[in-house]
Amino acid sequence: VLHRHISAASPENGDGATYMDDDVPVLKVSDLKVTLAGETVLANLSFVVRRGEILTILGPNGAGKTVLLRALLGVIPYGGSIMWRKGTRIGSVPQRLPYIKSIPLSVADFFALKKDAEPDVDQMLRTVGLSGELANKRIGDLSSGQFQRVLIAWALAGDPQVLLFDEPTTGVDMSGEETVYALLARLHEQRNLTMLIVTHDLAVVHRLSSDVLCLNKQPICQGSPTSILTPENLQRLYGAEVKFYEHKHE
Repeated sequence: VLHRHISAASPENGDGATYMDDDVPVLKVSDLKVTLAGETVLANLSFVVRRGEILTILGPNGAGKTVLLRALLGVIPYGGSIMWRKGTRIGSVPQRLPYIKSIPLSVADFFALKKDAEPDVDQMLRTVGLSGELANKRIGDLSSGQFQRVLIAWALAGDPQVLLFDEPTTGVDMSGEETVYALLARLHEQRNLTMLIVTHDLAVVHRLSSDVLCLNKQPICQGSPTSILTPENLQRLYGAEVKFYEHKHE
């Protein structure tokens, strides 16, 4: 799922308030529980996200981070409550789409698959720092960093107010990582986008986050990056000694 619109008729909507109301959360999650194949993979999870915030979600493999994003998109069953503000438009960039890279589509062909928008492909590519000339390039011939930015452009094509990212730099080289995270920072600044980002990169957490949610099938800790990213909390989260590097702001 790369884009979703929460319509006014959705049962997940709050009553009355709209996305632009700053006095109510964009997202309110209460007592979320997800059980898959008889196994509880998320439990006792409650949090709120306000307009313009960036929430990063940390946790070890198997912690339920991707499951959380899928529940927020409404594509898997869950217990508890997930409440989006009425009319909120959501874009989602999944962790990997390798099967799309193997399909002989051009970038323009890929955008033509988008059913809920008719994007100006050249403009969307420029938005994410790519040349419009890439529109005619085959998806499989893109670098990993270019491909990731094409996915972000796709998610932006529906003019979302909220973006969900699942490990946005998986498989991307170091220079590509910096480009992707600089792009996210720029999009947040220019569009005041609300973002939820699953990541393992602690420097990125410091750089981008308003709030951090530490997750291992249930909440371990939550708060500002400076208050949460302590050696003690990271050890609680990952279950082993974690070498800690404090990020120094200029």
